[in-house]
Amino acid sequence: MNAFKSRNTVDTSDGKTSVEAIQNEILRRICFLDYEPGIQLKEAELAVEFGVSRTPIRDAIGRIKHLGLVETRNGVGTVVVTLTPDQIRHVYEMRLQLAGLIGTMSPREATGKDLVRITDLLNAAIELELEFDARAYVELNDLLQDLIADLIGNTLLKSFWRQAYFQAASTWYRVASLAGSEVALSLVQELRELKEALERNDMVAVGLVQRIHIGYGYQRITRFLSCRNEET
Repeated sequence: MNAFKSRNTVDTSDGKTSVEAIQNEILRRICFLDYEPGIQLKEAELAVEFGVSRTPIRDAIGRIKHLGLVETRNGVGTVVVTLTPDQIRHVYEMRLQLAGLIGTMSPREATGKDLVRITDLLNAAIELELEFDARAYVELNDLLQDLIADLIGNTLLKSFWRQAYFQAASTWYRVASLAGSEVALSLVQELRELKEALERNDMVAVGLVQRIHIGYGYQRITRFLSCRNEET
């Protein structure tokens, strides 16, 4: 799994870290549960970490608020929050609809590089199936979502796709930790189906595969999280 180790998406070496790069890194930390629900995002500490003033940090956090993943509380500051069951359902309803548009809204052709990426992901997923690690699964799934986004030709659809993914990710990754190797097995199957679709350059099939597996994912969310709520 060495090729799929944790990635820091922010390059601070030139002293010009962009708001978008900071936003994406904070989003990844929320999605990967490095920032768990309830944790406070402290602008001053983040500014020091990223080597910028508090203004771009504030701007980045402001963008994330629109996704419903953080909120400002009086006397506390900005904290990470979880989506409600209704919000999760709405996000997955949207993801299911968006997946069906991948092959119809300005689809782009698959390239040799896409095939290399999907093959590498499949090989890593097979390895993960043999020895499951929740963190490795999270990062591998994130790389898959990067690939799917890159396959989307329509820029507005791509933006909506990424937004819905980020909204769903932290909830889904909590479930992945509970489900264990079951999700690794499903990921292998998903990647095999996507690889076959890309080999045929069939973007409609790519969208269909995503729609099917997003549906499976939501079924697991309702099953595992409802069981956990009953236990508590």
